[in-house]
Amino acid sequence: MASHIGRRKFLATLLGGAATWPLAGRARQGESIRQVALLIGPAESDIEAQRRIAAFRERMQGLGWVDGRNVRFEYRWGGGDADRIARHAAELVAAQPDVIMANSTPVIAALKRATTTIPIVFAVVADPVGDGFVASLSRPGGNITGFSSFDPEIGGKWVQLLKEVAPAMTRVALLFNPRTAPGGGWPFVRPFVEAAARSAGVEALPVSAHSPEEIDGGLAELARASGSGLVAMPDTFVVVNGQAIIRSMERYRLPAIYPFRLFAEQGGLMSYGVDTADLNARAATYVDRVLKGEKPADLPVQAPVKYELAINLRTARALGIEVPLPLLARADEVIE
Repeated sequence: MASHIGRRKFLATLLGGAATWPLAGRARQGESIRQVALLIGPAESDIEAQRRIAAFRERMQGLGWVDGRNVRFEYRWGGGDADRIARHAAELVAAQPDVIMANSTPVIAALKRATTTIPIVFAVVADPVGDGFVASLSRPGGNITGFSSFDPEIGGKWVQLLKEVAPAMTRVALLFNPRTAPGGGWPFVRPFVEAAARSAGVEALPVSAHSPEEIDGGLAELARASGSGLVAMPDTFVVVNGQAIIRSMERYRLPAIYPFRLFAEQGGLMSYGVDTADLNARAATYVDRVLKGEKPADLPVQAPVKYELAINLRTARALGIEVPLPLLARADEVIE
């Protein structure tokens, strides 16, 4: 517990010193001070989101951008709410910052509707071409570029890992919100999920939810059939409701795999996905290049390079699951 408290204090110290600038008028204290807006999909209290922004700010400082000296940051947090994200996007665009750094698919969608001129650098966006954010990965065109977070083929990997840890599983559900999930959720990963499910001898099915109540109903329905397991999509809505999903899986004693390490840290059975802090640190290099005069249209979208597997052994024991030793050996983090 002490390590978690220490980390939170560190993040609070790092982010708490962020200066803000007025939305009306964007008064500068000299032209040398650049304005960087950040619009983040989850809530400000989300530890994973704070970890991402801390990595971004650390890399920015390493590149010579010192808060209050030559750059100022302005934050907005979406809380997983599409309407709130849209309002924040409009506010930030009206303030005309030099560049906007943004996280998550619904955030970029809102910003794209709000501006075609202000440079935007994204991280943790799954399908930038399919969602129409960029013309292509190599030549984005327009005012948007960044670092993609998700290859749909990972859907098959989730099924394989879940079957490995829960060999008795006979059906696997994919949980997502169609409004906020990459590519609409099920359509984006369906070919890979279904192929892996057939290979593993399990049935794959979608579970869509637009509200916490629909999550509860979908998971309760899933639990009525024996041999069920759950894959949670990398979806802002799922992240915001992560702890409730984890508690439901504990209550129903069902195995689940999640897209980010934070889920395993908070009690989820296991997680597999990109290192989102690394994506945000890399995104800082593009913000740096834009502030120095380069255009997003000329900066190719880059793919993730670091993935991480985390397993929570305490949760596994509570669920009566014995994690295979070869799988434990492959894990980047094992939580006792």
